Amino acid sequence: MPHSPDNLPLSLYSAAQVRALDARLIAAGTTGFELMSRAAHGLWRALRRRWPDAGVVTVLAGRGNNAGDGYLLAALAQRAGWRVRVLALGDPGQLQGDAARARDEAQGAGVTVQAWSECAALEGVVVDALLGTGLRGAVREPYAQAIRQLNASGAPVLAVDIPSGLCADSGQVLGVAVRAQLTVTLIGLKIGLFTGAALDWVGELAYDDLQADPQLVASQAWVAQRLAPGNLPCLPARRRTVHKGQLGHVLVVGGERGYAGAALLAAQSALRGGAGMVSLASRGEHLAAAQARLPEVMSAAVASANQLLALGSAASVWVVGPGLGQGAWGRSLLSAAAAATVPQVWDADALNLLAAGAVGLPSGCVITPHPGEAARLLGVSTAEVQVDRPAAAMQLARRYRAVCVLKGAGTLVADPDGSLLLCDRGHPAMAGAGLGDVLAGLIGALLGQGLAPLAAASLAVWLHARAGEMLADKGCGLAASDLCDAIRQLMQEQCA
Repeated sequence: MPHSPDNLPLSLYSAAQVRALDARLIAAGTTGFELMSRAAHGLWRALRRRWPDAGVVTVLAGRGNNAGDGYLLAALAQRAGWRVRVLALGDPGQLQGDAARARDEAQGAGVTVQAWSECAALEGVVVDALLGTGLRGAVREPYAQAIRQLNASGAPVLAVDIPSGLCADSGQVLGVAVRAQLTVTLIGLKIGLFTGAALDWVGELAYDDLQADPQLVASQAWVAQRLAPGNLPCLPARRRTVHKGQLGHVLVVGGERGYAGAALLAAQSALRGGAGMVSLASRGEHLAAAQARLPEVMSAAVASANQLLALGSAASVWVVGPGLGQGAWGRSLLSAAAAATVPQVWDADALNLLAAGAVGLPSGCVITPHPGEAARLLGVSTAEVQVDRPAAAMQLARRYRAVCVLKGAGTLVADPDGSLLLCDRGHPAMAGAGLGDVLAGLIGALLGQGLAPLAAASLAVWLHARAGEMLADKGCGLAASDLCDAIRQLMQEQCA
């Protein structure tokens, strides 16, 4: 999965916020046509870097400013001696303002402009200048047919600002969308490019700020921030006199019969994440395996809520849910967790029982749902969660008054006060069992070392994703336990 480089800006915007920024730049003295010209030059530079020897360009142009960018790009390619053609959806004569001026410049440069038809050949690099960021409803004809034809052609595609058919605010595919090899987004990064279904359509992502005034850009409101090395929380440096009692005592609660592995992975991750002490509360049948595999973990058999409360009184952080199950044993232990007053991470079956109304969530928690668990917590379908992941993450954080980590491609971290962070790192090799247990244990370890819930969740998500990337070069078959040592190495590099 291509990911964005760390030199991209950190701020992510809604489509409306980018339009507001564009209007402010124009009001400050940069004309709309000048911004369009800068966009065309940026697109042309990106096209030549990616396909330097193509020599042929076909521009699919719509009816707005996105089309204007395409027309000016066509003029630049024509003047450079490339063979260029614009296929227009809609009457080019109906274009207005800056887009009409761009059309005139392309035709003045000798660019062939003709009406699109299903029979028109898509030659060379195809530039998607169809719809832009203003799209809200499903793509209509003839645009839908043009997009289907483009995707079926196998031609290399450069998308202008956003692949046509994607929602700039959510990444939702609005019926049909262009599958691009390269997307060059302009002025501001749109949040919809970074999460959910969009990651299969954007391809490589490049950015051009159109030489916008940095002070104007900095003053524009944004909807989220990317997690990147420059803005990650850091653990405080350890004093030479530090001891284990000052680094948190993490209690992992889980491991119903047949599910011991999940709780062991969370405990192992908490150890490698730097917790001073780790305890495991599980079924008695699992103690021998736990002690053999993780001798550093204090493993105990628990059969009731009262036993768990007694064991947990010494812990500073609880990680609840890995392998917990939804039977009587799991429900009993979760009732004890709901009564505890220490910071907690709730994952897996703890969230399923929460969604079922079996318990209430204590304050100061971090919840870590995948999309299916998020859907149950919100009482909607998984598809509805995936349609607008940023909105779902914020809704979960507000509803449960907790920091929410909505896992998946483009993981989101939200808190009840409105902060939203996005991790655009990770790799498809991480699609396997147990990785969520590792993440839950790591969050618990960071909470135990003094980070606030939002900071602990954010740093853990980034470390987890980067560890997966580091190991992905070895191919598929990544085991969750493989991440623990890689996370330890990354923590040393990031937080030393």
